[in-house]
Amino acid sequence: MTSMMERSPGFPAAPSEEPDWMSCRRCRVLLYRKRFDRAGGVCPECGWHSPLGADRRVATLLDRESAVRVAPPETVHDPLSFVDLEPYADRLSKARARTGLDDAVQVVRGTIQGRPVVAAVMDFAFLGGSLGAAAGEAVAVAAETALADQAPLLLVTASGGARMQEGTLSLMQMAKTAGAMARLDEAGLLTVSLITDPTYGGVAASFATLSDVLIAEPGARMGFAGPRVIEQTIRQKLPGDFQTAEFLLGHGLIDGVRARAELPYLLGTLLSAAARREGRDGGGVGDGGGGEEGGGGRARERDAEDVAVRDPRGLTRRPVDQAVRLARDLGRPTTLDHVAEWTDRFVELRGDRAGGGDCPAIAGGLAVVDGLPLVVVGHQKGHTTDELVRRNFGMPSPAGYRKAMRLMRLAAKLRLPLVTLIDTPGAYPGLEAEEHGQAHAIAECIRLMGSLPVPVVSVITGEGGSGGALALGVANEVLICENGVYSVISPEGCAAILWRSPEAAGTAAAALKIDAASMLELGVVDGVVPEPDGGAHRDPAAAARLVRRAVVHAVRRLRGRDGADLVAERRARYRRFGSVDASLKEKGILP
Repeated sequence: MTSMMERSPGFPAAPSEEPDWMSCRRCRVLLYRKRFDRAGGVCPECGWHSPLGADRRVATLLDRESAVRVAPPETVHDPLSFVDLEPYADRLSKARARTGLDDAVQVVRGTIQGRPVVAAVMDFAFLGGSLGAAAGEAVAVAAETALADQAPLLLVTASGGARMQEGTLSLMQMAKTAGAMARLDEAGLLTVSLITDPTYGGVAASFATLSDVLIAEPGARMGFAGPRVIEQTIRQKLPGDFQTAEFLLGHGLIDGVRARAELPYLLGTLLSAAARREGRDGGGVGDGGGGEEGGGGRARERDAEDVAVRDPRGLTRRPVDQAVRLARDLGRPTTLDHVAEWTDRFVELRGDRAGGGDCPAIAGGLAVVDGLPLVVVGHQKGHTTDELVRRNFGMPSPAGYRKAMRLMRLAAKLRLPLVTLIDTPGAYPGLEAEEHGQAHAIAECIRLMGSLPVPVVSVITGEGGSGGALALGVANEVLICENGVYSVISPEGCAAILWRSPEAAGTAAAALKIDAASMLELGVVDGVVPEPDGGAHRDPAAAARLVRRAVVHAVRRLRGRDGADLVAERRARYRRFGSVDASLKEKGILP
């Protein structure tokens, strides 16, 4: 098979045909061209990512010699017979001669780290990567090819916006491509956008931002209107980093900013987590990340026994106030600690996509654990004062719950199990949180979790505080760590309200029965995950491995179940709470 690099006339000239030295466009440092090319077109001094043509982009992202061109059908040519300073037909001819490309989007089939993918790659050198009929058709054909192949779609964007010379036919490409993306959503196929500099106008307002995962190169700019237009409209000076990848990440509009060298591994991880296996989609689960032989660099535990304690009589009772202290210990593993111990393959996804920002109190993403592709979402506290402050002590804002919901919907779309890790004093009770609809965000999260047609497993790893915890806790199987607690209100809050004294927190904790053994007796949880002697903080790695074993066992038990049955079972679980249960009477828990 001939590589795209070898057969495409659009590939950049060999370094020997260009001057040996060049100047970085950003820092103006003199660079040796061969070193610059070996670095993927990235300045070693300032990190500037130079533009790449479509063919070279394909060569840097896809496995060597795996790319096969997909030719879109012919589209209308110069539909308006448009003339500005020169005829549009002449502009097209010159662009084709100069770039060796038919139009601004190239479509290929290929693989990334051995995983199949269809890619639509834009080239800014062709009339500024503008979106016209041919470019829109190419994106639509790429989506249809991905649908036919049942493969993920990768979009690499670089565009100044719609192609004005094609009038409203150019505008219609936004609807065409959005419809093509919707079909992939309906089919449950992963879509990924790699945002490169620049991505504006009709491309940003259609297919580029409709992908499941949005990754941008450092410094890449994306927006609907350009900064010059915005400044003229609002008559204000814009921030220096306005619309850059870093700006977008801070406002919750993309998932990450990654250097060019990281992209093949990152994309390979995403494709691995979203991999389909024939006949494995029941209940939303297929093997991925190594198939039957494992994934993520961890040993498989297909037949591992259940580590969770299911009978309250098998638990050692301790004073409830002691459990509260242990649940809050800063040495306990956080969500990201658990994920780091569970697997080597994890891509954190960030942002609520609604401009609310990226709430640091919620962390989550796509992972492969013991060969199982999962979506993991959890509260994130921290171990130091600085981290606790930055993570808002694990108390999510509305943007945090909306980020969680975005990941939950991704799990449903890709038919992947959802695992949630709960450790929060509660949702953030602040002025800004209320202004942005904290109650509504929590309610939506609870409703969505109850309706997901995939296996859902929740683990209370530390503190399960109020509705802020329940928003991540509506599951088919709910587990709690041995020293975890789960409560309608903090013991301090209960003591202040009912005892009217903060000194009564211990008494309130005991009265509320918030410890793991009581939760198991009440049927609120299905099992208790043991901890190392003295608590999870004594050996966080061992504690994380125990949770992993419990999660894997639960997911394997639930996988393959029909989605409708999983939803019905989950709703029935919560429907019965508060009803008179004869078994609880027999145990003496209810009078």
